[in-house]
Amino acid sequence: MTNEIPALPPILDRKTFEAELQVIRAREKAHTREGDAIAAARRRLPMVEVDATLELTGAQGSTTLLDAFEGRRQLIAYYFMWHHGHPAAGQCQGCTWCTTQVAELSYLHSRDITYAVFAQGPYSESSRYRDFMGWEMPWYSALPSLETLLVGRRVGSMHLVCYLRDRDRVFETYWTTLRGVEAMDYSYALMDLTVYGRREQWEDSPAGWPKEWPADYPKVLNGRPIAQWSRIEAGRSDQL
Repeated sequence: MTNEIPALPPILDRKTFEAELQVIRAREKAHTREGDAIAAARRRLPMVEVDATLELTGAQGSTTLLDAFEGRRQLIAYYFMWHHGHPAAGQCQGCTWCTTQVAELSYLHSRDITYAVFAQGPYSESSRYRDFMGWEMPWYSALPSLETLLVGRRVGSMHLVCYLRDRDRVFETYWTTLRGVEAMDYSYALMDLTVYGRREQWEDSPAGWPKEWPADYPKVLNGRPIAQWSRIEAGRSDQL
């Protein structure tokens, strides 16, 4: 945080403010409709079969991709980047940010969708990070099958992948990476509604708007992922 007083928007009367807001509102509605159209196109994509027996590691040991569906029709898997041998403070700030947003799974479950994290590192280390953060979502290590699961994609990068189950067969229907995983986030979506936005260097903002957050590390505060600070204050150990 900073004590510097940032620039302010112009101050106008209510009628003028509402007129300006309606111009933005029309663009927002068009953006929403375009999002609906893209989602409709996504639902019409072809799919590719994936070996349902690909090995994962979970709380009970070796398991399969098919088992990760937990009997539901669809599965969304977040591929969590992993820095082997590093303490909690050295783990991926972007993946920590994404995963922290996902708290209540009942709404997904009600639509026959399972959500799970597929860590790109060993189960023993990564699951301890899950415990350190206090997350409760299903957690697996995808390490035994990572190269096959992410074939043609950059292993070691964040990925969000959607799967469909047809009895004992599994199909991949969609995947995204990098800023595409902002679909998981509400913090940035709320920041984007505010006058100062995300305060990141890349944003198109008026002169004098605060931009304290570097583009490369917007999710770190005092050297560690922001969401970790409350866990450290609670006495949890960095060692994994």
